[in-house]
Order: sequence, then structure tokens, then C-alpha cells
Amino acid sequence: QARICLKPSCQPWRRPASHPAAMVRFLPPALSRLVTIALQARIHQDGLAPAAVDAIGRPSALRATPAVPPAVPTAPEVDPAAVPTPMAAKGRMPAKESKYPYGVRTAQDERVPPAEALQRLMDGNNRFVNGESEVLKDWDAQKLGALAEYGQAPMAAVLGCADSRAPIELLFDAPPGDIFALRNAGNTLSNAEGSMVGSLEFSVNALGVKLVLVLGHTECGAIKGATAAMLKAQEAGAQPAQSTLDTLLAGLSPVVQQAQLDLGGAASDKEIADQAVAVNVFAGIEKLLVYSESIREKVKSGEVQVHGAVYDIATGKVDFLGQHPRLPLILGMQTAYKAGR
Repeated sequence: QARICLKPSCQPWRRPASHPAAMVRFLPPALSRLVTIALQARIHQDGLAPAAVDAIGRPSALRATPAVPPAVPTAPEVDPAAVPTPMAAKGRMPAKESKYPYGVRTAQDERVPPAEALQRLMDGNNRFVNGESEVLKDWDAQKLGALAEYGQAPMAAVLGCADSRAPIELLFDAPPGDIFALRNAGNTLSNAEGSMVGSLEFSVNALGVKLVLVLGHTECGAIKGATAAMLKAQEAGAQPAQSTLDTLLAGLSPVVQQAQLDLGGAASDKEIADQAVAVNVFAGIEKLLVYSESIREKVKSGEVQVHGAVYDIATGKVDFLGQHPRLPLILGMQTAYKAGR
């Protein structure tokens, strides 16, 4: 039987005893070939070049470099014109030429007149409904930087509902900087909410907004809650408010009562709630003009307009309702009140 010498004296190149060359060197020829074949597979797996196997036992071969991986076939040539650009592949289009020096309207630019702002909101909603949104197709970090450095100049202020199904900027296809957005449950000003009125005054007086839009929406939970609470109070009598939410819903009660009066006594709960959505929009306009003297004066001079609208959460379409139908009376009453006090 062949014996494998593992002593250092049998290893002229002083390899470790476990080295394959030390074992193969002292085996019989036939067994040596078998072991060499097995080692070849192992060495190939370990990444040594074939030359290391052929010359097993020679120090120079055992120090061979790792085997070079097989060449990867090159891809066939493709016509560049047939390959979409990265922007097109991502659904982005080349940036449109902008009329604004920084590519986006900033505080350095002229303010948008109310009629133009209203038309832009209508156009944006049409794009949203038709799935043709353009808001972020040519948006980039440079425009964000311009807004940060040069300030904002929103074209409109929108008071909308906090409902997650009514995202203001998205449904008007408006980029950052275009809309000064305010939201609460029921898009209401029924309790003279100072934060809402004060924020709208900031948008008009400080930022130069020329259009204020009070935006309601179909299937409004706050309006439904106020309708249920009012109808319950009519049957069982008014109950004291147990929470801030109860106070908010109670503030919407006159809106629901007006809707019920408009429809007549035979109207269903749903019909009353649906009607109350539009009534609440005009009530919000009226409250804003009552609570804010500065906005009221700008509306009276024609510098600012306050419009109403209702967003259909099922279709995405916004129904623009125009200004308050009794606007002259509201402005006239406030003028008489101011003169008499």
C-alpha cells in the first residue's frame, strides 16, 4: 500500500501537510492519476487555472492566478432610434419651455388674476379626470430650489375637506407652489375658525392670492354626521355637546336645516345631506366675508374673487358653482354694519 509522507522532510517546498501536492507526489502512478482527476475538479471549483492541475506538484504552477471567467457574449447591436430614452421610459416628457425665469412661478413673478386662476383650476381638473396629468412630468429639483430661494406665489387658495379622497393639489393637477391649501372636516367656517380665516388672510394679503375657492365634495362624512345629528335632535331634542367633534357637527346644523327647507319635508336623509354639501359651500363663502374685513374689502373692490365648487369623489369632476348668489347683499350688509358701529 502506498504511504503518504506528511513529514516536513518529505516536502521539499515546505508546503502544509494538507497541501494536495504533498499527497499526490508519493502515490503510485495509477492512484495518483485518480487523485489528480479528483483534485482537478476541486481546484477548478476553487478558481485555480487549469495549468495548476496539469503541473500539480510544481511550486510555480500551484501559485497560478485565478482562472479567467469565460467571455460574456456581447449583446446584438440595436438601432438607437428604436430604444426609448430614460425619460420616456419612466413616463416623463422633456421639460416644456416655461414663461417663468426659474421654470416655476415664484414670488418674483406677477400675480395670477382671478379669472385666469379659475381657468387653470378648471383645465387642471379636466386633465385629472381624463388621466392626462402633467404636474410632475417636467418637475425637478431646480424648481423646488427656486421656490425655496425666491418664495411662493400661489395662484389660488383652496379651503377643502380633510377627507382623504379629496386631495386638493392632485385633483387640480397643480404642482408645488400653485395652491395654498387649507383643509378641515367639512370645509367649514361655521364656528369662525381663526386658523382658517387667518390663513386665508395671509394668502391674500401677504402672498397676493387673487382667487379663493371653497371646495366641498360628495359623500362628505362631516355633512352626513351633521345631518344625522340634526334629524335626531328634531325627534329627541337637542343634546349637549360631548366632544369638540360634536361642536363642529352642531355648527353645521343650520346648513342642514337650510338644505331640508330647500327640499321640503319629504326628502330623505341622503337627499338632505347631498343638498347640504352645496349649501355648506356658500355658507363658507358668506362666513369668510363676514369674519374677514380685509378679504371682504378686496372682494368689494374686485381685486379678489371667492368662488365655490363641489368635487365628485366618484368621477373626479369638479363642479364650479361661481360666486355667492347674494354677494352684493353680503357686501352691502357688512358695509352698513361697519358704518353703524
